[in-house]
Amino acid sequence: MDAALALDIGGTKLAAGVVTADGRIHGFTVEPTRREEGPDVIIPRLFELGRRAMAAAPEAAGGIRGVGISCGGPLDAAAGVLTGPLHLPGWIDIPIVDRARDEFGLPAFLENDATLAALAEYRHGAAAGSGSSIYLTISTGIGGGAVIDGRLHRGAAGNGGEFGHITVVRGGRECLCGRRGCLEAYASGTFIGRRADELIERGELETHLTAPTTAEHVARAAAEGDPLASVIWEETVELLGQAVTDFVNILEPEVVVLGGGVTRSGSQLLDPVRRIVAGGAMGPAARAVRVELAGLGDAVCAVGAGVLALDATV
Repeated sequence: MDAALALDIGGTKLAAGVVTADGRIHGFTVEPTRREEGPDVIIPRLFELGRRAMAAAPEAAGGIRGVGISCGGPLDAAAGVLTGPLHLPGWIDIPIVDRARDEFGLPAFLENDATLAALAEYRHGAAAGSGSSIYLTISTGIGGGAVIDGRLHRGAAGNGGEFGHITVVRGGRECLCGRRGCLEAYASGTFIGRRADELIERGELETHLTAPTTAEHVARAAAEGDPLASVIWEETVELLGQAVTDFVNILEPEVVVLGGGVTRSGSQLLDPVRRIVAGGAMGPAARAVRVELAGLGDAVCAVGAGVLALDATV
């Protein structure tokens, strides 16, 4: 069967698997990134993870045609180089495609992780069957990707779809990208926890939370009626919902897919975002957009990497 080896380089985890043409992932294997180790240690571990995934899926590994690599940007997909991913400090101008090609003796391909997640959900996940869709990953950071009229949007240099870096609060919180007021600086898992910690330190609102917190802690506490957590969560979903509405009004997709660790809160996040989009989208088609949770779970970027390699080696 036709297949591709998929490698996903995240800020907190590395993942590998063998993706077949039906979108299924076999031998999916995950381990911590331990990004403090740097690329000279992490990349060999990533490749070893790939070999372990192939060994765990011998029925699919025999059909591998290429290697797909998923990573956050900035990167140069055409050159196959990680130019300086924000989630991987010190990874400057890493020729990851050349290294993967030399390691596995197969053609290798690189793409932004959120862009690949958008492709995976469009082909095999919650947006399957649509003509146009948007994907947002709401996790450590916020990224995204779009498929417009059946074509993956990459941008001029392959870094399009940075949906987490639109301004939602003018002059607001400083984002890790260096700008102020980005969606990521409010609605990402990192900043949900950070905002809660700041309010805890100020001591102005009642709460049973103690610092340091996580987005999961905040969501759970908000669901239980914790006053401080409720303030953080309500601001989070409001800003996220308004941002999604902007994306819908600009691109008018059929489906918006929300994925990433923060979306494990389920309807607690999805329902208010849906209400905000329904109330703010312009025109009948935009108001009819479906807002859905991702269908491919933690393997979404790896599945997208596999699709990338399969498409490129037809």
